[in-house]
This record gives sequence, structure tokens and C-alpha cells, in this order.
Amino acid sequence: MDKRCDCGDTQKLLLRTIIFARKVNITRVPVYCCSQCGRNEVFSGVKEDISRLIGGLGPRPVARTIPFDQIHEWAGILSAASEGAETLHKTVVTRAAEERTNELLDLWLIASSVGDENWKAELQSRLSQLNSVYIS
Repeated sequence: MDKRCDCGDTQKLLLRTIIFARKVNITRVPVYCCSQCGRNEVFSGVKEDISRLIGGLGPRPVARTIPFDQIHEWAGILSAASEGAETLHKTVVTRAAEERTNELLDLWLIASSVGDENWKAELQSRLSQLNSVYIS
């Protein structure tokens, strides 16, 4: 899963650590990285969620590590797809996203059958993070 960099080279999608306020390490964030010019760009599918996460840390955040792949479905898919591989392949990511979507839909059916509206809302939020637009 690559894209063209402004310098003309190829940016690879990697999972990196973002450091906020020199105190908070947000690990396993999908970031496009160019080995030619050194440009790094947070994957567009998670930018808004990273911004919301950072905004929620407040002006004086406590030092800690936040594993982004455990709180964001798309980062979790990329993390699972990257295990044991040097690069992310579109087919592996697509398959992992389909499997996770099916798992979440199965859970949604269970939540619906027991009438748990809070659980259904959480699952709906997780499903919305797996929008197929992210697979490019």
C-alpha cells in the first residue's frame, strides 16, 4: 500500500509512533513515509481520529503510551496485516478488513438480539471506521 510522494518517489504505509507534547507516545499509527525525502504523512483515514485523540489529552497530558491499533479498527487491521511482513499488501489488508467487518456484524446481531443499544452503538462506531474508502 504505497502512494506517490511530492518528491516523485514512493511513500510506503508503515505503522509508526507519534509523540505528542514529548510525553505521550501513540504507537502503531498508519503513516506514509518517503525514504527519499524523509516526508511523513499520517494516513488520511485516521487523521481526524488522531486529532480527536490528541485533543482529548488536554493541555497538560500525563506521560503514557497509547496503542492506537487497540482503539481504532483501521489501525488494528493494518497492524494485524503487517505482522510478519515487511510491507503491507492490499490483498492481505482487504481480506483482514472483510474478516473484521464480518466479526463486528456478527457481534452486532448478538447485541441486537439481546437489545443492548449501547453495545450496538459501539459496534456501529467500529464498523464506520472500516469504511472501504480506506482501502486504496
